Amino acid sequence: MRIIVLLICFCFSISAYTQDYKFGKISKEELQEKYNPLDSTANATYLYKNRKTSFEYIQGDGFHQVTEVHERIKIYNQEGFDYASKSIYLYKSGGVNEKFTGLKAYTYNIINEKIEEDKLGKEGIFESEMHKYSNQIKFTMPNIKPGSVIEYKYRIDSPFYWNVNDYIFQHDIPIKKLEAKFEAPEYFKFKVNTKGFLAVTSKNEIKRDKITFTNKSRSNGFTGPVETTYNSSDVEFNKNISNYNLNNISALKEEPYVNNIDNYRSSVKYELSYTKFPNSLLKLYSTTWEDVVKAIYDSSNFGDELEKTGYYEDEVDAIISNISNPMKRAALIFDFVKSKVKWNGYYGKYANDGVKKAFKDHVGNTAEINLMLTSMLRYAGLSAYPVLISTRDNGVPLFPTREGYNYVISYVKFPEGSILLDATNKYSVPNVLPFRTLNWQGRVIAEQGGSTLIDLYPAEKSENKISMMATLDENGNLEGGYRSVKTNHRALSFREEYIGVDEDDFLEKLENKYGGLEISDYAVENENDLSEPIQESYKFIKESQADIIGDKLYFSPMFFLSTDENPFKLDKREFPVDFGYPSSVSFRIIIKLPEGYKIDSMPEPGAFMMPDNLGLFKYNISGNNKMIQLSIESEINQSIIIPSYYDSLKAYFSKLVEKENEQIVLSRI
Repeated sequence: MRIIVLLICFCFSISAYTQDYKFGKISKEELQEKYNPLDSTANATYLYKNRKTSFEYIQGDGFHQVTEVHERIKIYNQEGFDYASKSIYLYKSGGVNEKFTGLKAYTYNIINEKIEEDKLGKEGIFESEMHKYSNQIKFTMPNIKPGSVIEYKYRIDSPFYWNVNDYIFQHDIPIKKLEAKFEAPEYFKFKVNTKGFLAVTSKNEIKRDKITFTNKSRSNGFTGPVETTYNSSDVEFNKNISNYNLNNISALKEEPYVNNIDNYRSSVKYELSYTKFPNSLLKLYSTTWEDVVKAIYDSSNFGDELEKTGYYEDEVDAIISNISNPMKRAALIFDFVKSKVKWNGYYGKYANDGVKKAFKDHVGNTAEINLMLTSMLRYAGLSAYPVLISTRDNGVPLFPTREGYNYVISYVKFPEGSILLDATNKYSVPNVLPFRTLNWQGRVIAEQGGSTLIDLYPAEKSENKISMMATLDENGNLEGGYRSVKTNHRALSFREEYIGVDEDDFLEKLENKYGGLEISDYAVENENDLSEPIQESYKFIKESQADIIGDKLYFSPMFFLSTDENPFKLDKREFPVDFGYPSSVSFRIIIKLPEGYKIDSMPEPGAFMMPDNLGLFKYNISGNNKMIQLSIESEINQSIIIPSYYDSLKAYFSKLVEKENEQIVLSRI
């Protein structure tokens, strides 16, 4: 038996060793594989993933960054078809842009024991402009079937040599073989920042290289034709090379309440610190947070825009001339900017067309709107400062990097405390920022570029108070009225979803959310009065809300409002749980029971909590043969729950689901 095992291991090692990753060298074994032997749940697998980023010198233009990609993917089933499409984003700025070239792509299938290939044609390639800073190349592979293998390679030439995309070493599907290389001339000094739980190390080496310069000269012949001669000279230099070689990388799977899974994805970031070319001065890019902040503040599209005031002075004077209270001044200016300038949907820490144009055209990006807001607040005599943040989609800036911040909000300091403002969202109020901005910490920039960190997560709870009065009949049908009162982020989210949409579509989604609820007399109060909570009410009918077995009725007193399942299913979690904001939900439910029935059994009152007051759940119930009253309170008191509390959090939600679904039993009298 031991010999057989050794032979199997030997054969496996020989097979792995002889695997050919040259483009087009697809094996029958790859096509016949039914599932990933190390992850049978995977819908697809990277069989091979290769990336090389290097720098090429173009005479008359300087260094360009060149990235070459080669990927081979196995698709096991229809759920894996998504991996047959690829999107590449090409950055552009100042009239220059990245170029996409050299695409070769094939789909391979095995038909009658023969490997057949389908080449990607032009009809499967699409180019579009995402916005003024980015183009998109998207292609979809042809003739995809369960069992297909796809393979493609391409090259990106970028004049933006300082901006190196992250090396990603972990995806939401497994990777069998990964090779990566980064080559940089000695003139570039990069910091290497790693993140994620996968151990990644590089093998480093230094090699010699050279640049050949060609000079053209022309002779002015007096007795013959003009002659052109070409002279070449070489400049030798060292290049630093980092090689990565990994095998059998497990998938990083999405989990609930993760602010951005990319924050925990294993990757390497090459951040340009400085350049030092021959016969040139050293040029700094980013080495410390102080350097980063100073570079951003000194930009004409940031600090200079903050100082401009002439374009708004008359209008702001008219608004605040009779107001001396600093808080009221701030509120009036905040509302003025929200009504005056509409957000164009673009993130940015730099003004694009400038604050004056944004003010004149009534539209701007995040920097233009909130730099304008900060400037107006300062003009009104308030202590206001711009705050650099990274949105949830952009990840957490763990290391000093200008690319780590992509958004600006405003911070105002008062003797009574401080507030954070974002005028890009017309439903936002002080200290209730759009959900996209609730991402760890922001960096407050003081005059002349100094900075301090500030927590972006709110301290005040967002509440949802729900009351329901309903009548249950002997057939198990429920009819009654529902009312809710929402504050802070709960109110903000509701306004974003409700205002401006077709009400019929909104109600259809609400009815579907509760499994076919029939809603009538729907009403919303205070949707446009941001100083007041949202009040929502409606009447409803819901059939089959009790199980009828013999002469007994069984039902949960929460009916369709109960939580059906625990969102936390993993045995272990390595990531923080990010709820975005602290919250509380309360239910006050009164149920009129059908005549001719009595209560046989009812859930017991109870309460439980998480350690360190992270969460609290209270359940109180009482009743007689005519009516039942239920009161539930549930609180999550922290925006972020660190992994060491995951077991407690999982147990908390398990008990919550169990308690909310406990049943009342009625029997005929």
